[in-house]
Amino acid sequence: MSAFKSIEWVDEKLRLIDQRVLPFETKYNDYSTAKDVADAIRSMVTRGAPNIGISAAYGLALTALNTKAADVEGLKAEIETDAEILRQSRPTAVNLFWAIDRVMKRLADSAAGSIPTIQEVILSEAHAIYYEDIETNKTISYNGMTLVPHGAKILHHCNTGSLGGADYGTALGVIRVAHEQGKQVHAYLDETRPRLQGGRLSAWELKQLGIPHTVIVDGASGHLMRTVGIDLCVVGCDRMAANGDTANKIGTYNLALAAHAHNVPFYVCLPTSTIDMKLADGDLIPIEQRNPQEVTHVGECQITPDDTPVANFAFDVTPAKYITAIVTELGIVEPPFDTNLAKIMEMAS
Repeated sequence: MSAFKSIEWVDEKLRLIDQRVLPFETKYNDYSTAKDVADAIRSMVTRGAPNIGISAAYGLALTALNTKAADVEGLKAEIETDAEILRQSRPTAVNLFWAIDRVMKRLADSAAGSIPTIQEVILSEAHAIYYEDIETNKTISYNGMTLVPHGAKILHHCNTGSLGGADYGTALGVIRVAHEQGKQVHAYLDETRPRLQGGRLSAWELKQLGIPHTVIVDGASGHLMRTVGIDLCVVGCDRMAANGDTANKIGTYNLALAAHAHNVPFYVCLPTSTIDMKLADGDLIPIEQRNPQEVTHVGECQITPDDTPVANFAFDVTPAKYITAIVTELGIVEPPFDTNLAKIMEMAS
């Protein structure tokens, strides 16, 4: 287990590490309502597809435990209202909707019970999502580690480690396991503008784990591939379409293009819960646009002229043709993705 917990259920409250103040301060916030959890997701106190889903599940558990309803129907209405509030917090990450739908299904199955029964069922489902995430992501990490040669130089974008999931995370977990297995890897971390999840968060994690790493600006990836030599790229995923098109943190598409130009393997690591088989391709994935101030400012310091127009896309879509393989908890999926993703999703159902 990691030395820190990015997400934890403590004394009937949800405790989240505040990722906005890392790496300079390790601060934990406690949440007691679903609305506050939605705000934490929206403001990126917590982030990463797995953690967003876990947080939403616990948010609904908070609604159930703190209900003012006098009967089951009233409680059900409260939960449905808060589920919609949580759905609006981050539109791209499919784990958010997957976790909410999973909890709501349990609610529907137990709607005829008592309020205490529903409270117990929903909290137990949130716990199940949390503990399953730990095992799922650890399995992804071990599956992906088999793709890593000894002494590999690995390029990673954004943050996909213990801050993005309940423990190991996904793509950063691959680097972690390869290090633990003595493969003597070195990670190159895109700083990941505009919120700098690579420079602030991934570097913080790898420093704690003692994994050799170097932070680079996002635009340096092609230069690094040509001059230093990169053995593989590993990234996470916020939503994958049925054909393998991948929505991930903005800048992932650029990295995939550079990798393709330099014949560097490009691997996407994700749990099957992040694969959205209802969407045929990546053009159907909603792309969140965030506050322009994330671009116009670095911290509190403004870096652009006043009133500069900004397009702040939080994600981009990498076409499947630039992906070498997809690493899941059920194994490694190779092209053709439209066929092989369908097969692995049948295994997951």
